[in-house]
Amino acid sequence: MKLYLTSLGCRLNQAEIEALSRRAVALGCQLVETPTQADWAVINTCTVTHVAARKSRQAIRRLRRENPTVRVAVIGCYGEMSRGEARALTGVDLVLPNVEKERLLDHLLAEVSLSGPAPPENAPAPLGRRTRAFIKVQDGCDNRCAYCIVTVARGPSRSRLPDEILAEIAERQSEGVQEVVLTGVNIGAYGRDHPESGPLPVYEGWSLARLVREILERIDIARLRLSSIEPWDLTEELIALWPHTRLCRQVHLPLQSGSDAVLRRMARPIRVAGFRDLVGALRGRAHEMAVSADLIVGFPGESDTDFQETVRVAQELGLARLHVFRYSPREGTPAAGWEPVPPSVARQRSERLIALGEELALAYHRRFVGETVEVLFETAIELEGTWGWSGLTDHYVRVWAPYDDNLHNRLRRVRGLAADAQGLRGEIVPEAGLRGSKAAPPDARDSHAQA
Repeated sequence: MKLYLTSLGCRLNQAEIEALSRRAVALGCQLVETPTQADWAVINTCTVTHVAARKSRQAIRRLRRENPTVRVAVIGCYGEMSRGEARALTGVDLVLPNVEKERLLDHLLAEVSLSGPAPPENAPAPLGRRTRAFIKVQDGCDNRCAYCIVTVARGPSRSRLPDEILAEIAERQSEGVQEVVLTGVNIGAYGRDHPESGPLPVYEGWSLARLVREILERIDIARLRLSSIEPWDLTEELIALWPHTRLCRQVHLPLQSGSDAVLRRMARPIRVAGFRDLVGALRGRAHEMAVSADLIVGFPGESDTDFQETVRVAQELGLARLHVFRYSPREGTPAAGWEPVPPSVARQRSERLIALGEELALAYHRRFVGETVEVLFETAIELEGTWGWSGLTDHYVRVWAPYDDNLHNRLRRVRGLAADAQGLRGEIVPEAGLRGSKAAPPDARDSHAQA
């Protein structure tokens, strides 16, 4: 069976698709690069906002347009929350709720014999190999933010077994992966499962901090990165780990608003003063720590004063990046029935914050001009007529540098020469003493592989 796999939305969705791709290959399926080649197309969807739900519908329809005979399987949060709507879309043959997502291949393979010829040697490898691997450590969320449908779509918090996570990371490392990203719906809740989620003794004494420490101590992966973590889950024990040179100096904290009044209405158990203290503590542990944040504009009841407080907080803290969202009412959440901010006002506020985010990103990137940074290169890119390579620093700064040879999945030092809101341009410097330089470069045919 030929499978085309794709995802929208969060890193957790990407991690799930990567894990699905590995299981599919192990069962003898062939992964293909376009839906035109596929027997089945699987899409892991998102519905966190009405825009995300619309993009999910559009992506499903696009699969069918590209291949009118492909069978489409819809998984993920859009399929969970809008099951009937998803089933009604032309070409959709299967919609699975999130609780059955792990059994997707059982459904697809039930009618298919895999006794045919093996996939060709040049068939695409499982997704996520070689450069960066997204490792799912947890699913679900026990928070009750007034605007969020994810708690409904994903269910209560459930942690994966520590040994399973460590084994998966070790396997990805053996395949040449240089960076691992721990992801989940609410990774800060790792180990705090409720009894209905499974036997608690398995996780007794475990936390995200302990998991990170165990990974750093037991596996010599070049980089370990955390995905988004709620501010109140950023414990002193976790913050204390940041001097470790292999723990990426980047933290994404969903603040959502710079107004305490709005945070109370959102049912967010954090206030601006506490958030400010966390940012200070992080920056005190690691040089040039990148702190980014989610911000929602147009939440019901958000006044001009509330919005100006959000702008002021983002400016004062000098956040490295802003992820800006216009409030989207989601049926089934407490805020769905509240009086909305006029769409035109929300749009203006969104545009203002996006512009501020570009200013803040530029200011952060300029800190590295004249400095030497370590970059994990991913993709060959032509820029203004010159071929070079693009990759990320451990601060999550995008860097481009001209270079003729293959740098895919290589860690190299780069001297920053110029900055813009998107990242840095630089030049490769000698790699003597470079951490991670022992990794052999991939074949040239892998130079454009997906990170």
